[in-house]
Amino acid sequence: MRILGIDPGLATLGWGVIEAESGRQRLINYGCILTTPQQRLPDRLKQIGEDMRDLLALYQPDEIAFEELFFAKNVTTAFTVGAARGVSIAACAAYTDRLFEYTPMQVKQAIVGYGKAEKQQIQQMVKLLLKMDHIAKPDDAADAIAIALTHAATGPAREQFLMK
Repeated sequence: MRILGIDPGLATLGWGVIEAESGRQRLINYGCILTTPQQRLPDRLKQIGEDMRDLLALYQPDEIAFEELFFAKNVTTAFTVGAARGVSIAACAAYTDRLFEYTPMQVKQAIVGYGKAEKQQIQQMVKLLLKMDHIAKPDDAADAIAIALTHAATGPAREQFLMK
């Protein structure tokens, strides 16, 4: 099964593609969709949608896993990142109905075994699990790979994480 993991963002949207088969995972590729504050918000959202459609056409994932958004304080950031996440979900929903989502704590628990793990611990485990030469950069791409690995690890229980 080919899984696309997505770490939503407006300036930097991380993505990672893995192959998962018989309990083994293999990294296909990873990267980021980048927009700049100099672009108007509608143009940034349009670019995210277009780039997401290009990723879907190129990698043809069987299932797509998103990280749920969590914001404690900055409402403005929550709205703009939420808009970027919405555009990404819309592009993916036009491609497939196999969309899943995981909380940051669920990703940490799946990758490190501890729901309050530090970002560096997650990145190191992703590197080890996929036998990578180095930690994926930027952080958003590494997070997206972790989301894809989390989805692969859910096995038959994955249906409970299907987006509603």
